[in-house]
Amino acid sequence: MNAESSHLPVTVSVSVADDGKSGTDATHKDASSKDISSSDTASEKQRGSSASEPSPDKVRMQGQLPALDDDADVGVEKEYIVTRDGKADLRFAGVLLASAAPDSAPEGHWEEYRIYQTSGGKHVFAKVTRNVLGKEQDTHEAEVFDPSPSSVPSQLMRSAREIARARPLTWMDAAIAFFGYQPLAKVLYRKLSVRFEEEIT
Repeated sequence: MNAESSHLPVTVSVSVADDGKSGTDATHKDASSKDISSSDTASEKQRGSSASEPSPDKVRMQGQLPALDDDADVGVEKEYIVTRDGKADLRFAGVLLASAAPDSAPEGHWEEYRIYQTSGGKHVFAKVTRNVLGKEQDTHEAEVFDPSPSSVPSQLMRSAREIARARPLTWMDAAIAFFGYQPLAKVLYRKLSVRFEEEIT
C-alpha cells in the first residue's frame, strides 16, 4: 500500500509535469502568435486611422457652415479661377453673384454651389463636393453658359418644349439645368433675388 501510494504521486506528478510542459509550450506559442497578430493589428489600425483622419482645414470649413470662405467676394469684381475635374480650369474676370452651402454637415460631407457672371456677360456655374476626411479628395464641377444663340452649349441645353415655344434660353434656365431643384439649389436661387419658381394660373 505504501509502495502504491508512493508511486501514485510520482506517476501523477510526471503526467502533470508532461502536461504542464506541453501546455507551457502551447501557451508560449499562442502568446507569441498573439503578440505578432496584435502588433500587426495595431499597425493596421494606425495606418487606417491616419488615412481616415479628418483634414484640419476641412473641419474648420465644416464648423463655419453655412458660411463659406469666399462669402466676402459676393458682388466684388475680380479675377477668379474655378477648378474643374477632368477639364481645364476656368479663369475669368467677373463677379460672384451668389453662393450657398448647407447649415451643417453631420456626416462629414457637403456640397457648395456658386454662380459667377463674367465681364463678357457669360455665367459660370460651379459645384464643389467636400469631405472632411483627409484621404477623400474634393470633387469640382463647372459649366459655362454663353447667352449667344450660336453657342453650341446653349443650344444643347435647350429642351424640346423651349425650342417649340421659340423662347430664348436664359442663364436662369441653364442654372436650373446644372443645379436642379435640390434644397440647397433653392437656397442659391433665393439669394439671387431672381424668380425661379414656376408660375401657374
